[in-house]
Amino acid sequence: MRSRRGKTLTETDIALWRQVARSVKPLPGRAPIEPEPVPEQAVPVPAETAPRAVAAALPVKATPPSAPPLAPIERRLRTQLRRGQQSVDASIDLHGLRQDEAHLALHAFLRREQRRGCRIALVVTGKGALAPALFGDERGVLRRMVPHWLRLPDLRTLVLGFEEAEQRHGGSGALYVRLRRLREHGP
Repeated sequence: MRSRRGKTLTETDIALWRQVARSVKPLPGRAPIEPEPVPEQAVPVPAETAPRAVAAALPVKATPPSAPPLAPIERRLRTQLRRGQQSVDASIDLHGLRQDEAHLALHAFLRREQRRGCRIALVVTGKGALAPALFGDERGVLRRMVPHWLRLPDLRTLVLGFEEAEQRHGGSGALYVRLRRLREHGP
């Protein structure tokens, strides 16, 4: 038996096709697909490899859910923050910390504040040194890295969304971080 590309199909290929063809529901008004008979010229496959191909065609168990998606801070909440009608529940200043220290401090801070029921946290990264950067035009390592960290799966379970803070809270050198509610698993 030959495929459309002219390749001779092995018994493993044919077994795999039959498995797939049995699992497909035909469209309304269409006849079910009948697998073609296996010709005698098919290349024999060692018996130990055929079960692997059939097992590969079987449904796979669902993978664990990925990290929840991030959502932007709502316009109403952002307006309330700008006008001072909504306050920031907690803040952390990461100035003067190395990247590894800042990452650990940010993670611990967000976990602690989520447990306390904090809704909005302010993360101050700073704008970077005023001196020219050594590599390119970018300044402020933490200013670049904190948004990246907030998108990582380990922090996405804590973070609902984040945006640059208003000027009165630090502007481009700070972020509003909206925390997810901690779900209690009661008895």
